[in-house]
Amino acid sequence: MCVAGLMALVKLASAKGIALPELLFWRQALTIPVMLGALSLSGQLHRLRTKRARSHAFRAAFSCVGMTSVFTAAILLTLPQASVLSFTSPFFAVLVTALIVREKVGPWRWVAVAIGFVGVLLIAQPGAEHVHPIGAAAGLVAAMVVVVISYQVKDLARTDDPLACVFYLALFASLYLAVLLPFFAKPHSSGEWLLLVAIGLVGTLAQYLMTVSLMYGAIATVLIMDYALLLWTTVLSVVIWGQWPHPAIWLGAPLIIAAGIIITWRERRLSHRPPAVSTGDID
Repeated sequence: MCVAGLMALVKLASAKGIALPELLFWRQALTIPVMLGALSLSGQLHRLRTKRARSHAFRAAFSCVGMTSVFTAAILLTLPQASVLSFTSPFFAVLVTALIVREKVGPWRWVAVAIGFVGVLLIAQPGAEHVHPIGAAAGLVAAMVVVVISYQVKDLARTDDPLACVFYLALFASLYLAVLLPFFAKPHSSGEWLLLVAIGLVGTLAQYLMTVSLMYGAIATVLIMDYALLLWTTVLSVVIWGQWPHPAIWLGAPLIIAAGIIITWRERRLSHRPPAVSTGDID
């Protein structure tokens, strides 16, 4: 729900002429004083201790790419279109598992990936007027980056508090994005500032909840829970813009969701098998 709200706020702010780099900067920069204030009042500043500043900086760089892609998709596509494309993360997770981690991936998951990408083609429909090609590409890039970030968060979870992960992401991302600010910043009305503050607050909450989920849950399982996003983005799209999802959404989304469920089911089943039992090639 928080992610759907953030996407809607970004779309509204962009429609008012606020540039993407400025949206990205304030999304992260406002997290810093909010967290410092809350942790100071509660006497929990020690939770921000870390010895892994370089890892946090590296993660923030990837997150800037991912956040740029998410915001671009939200701005150029309808919210339901952008949300459905984000559901492809489990497919890219399988590709990473097979090609980079070098784990064996059997026919169940490969078939699921193929089904999922058929769903993507039905929704994206290259050349179709109702789908912005850059927006569709941005949505898929965002899904790929989420997989990389998921592994980074899992690694940071070994040593750092979830709040530290959120704080240092905001800190380093703000530093990176501040370089662009002089070229895009402009005066804002009070209404525009309210939008920017809302983006920062809602984004902080969404980031914290996602970080905790990735730290303590299986990556594929967490990514699969995003499916509720389609419901919330559909509601917001209808209420705010009067836009109902294109029929292609209802053709492709079931395939993407079914494929994601198959992947999660297989990974959960394999993870619960005793080590002594060979799974062979059927996975």
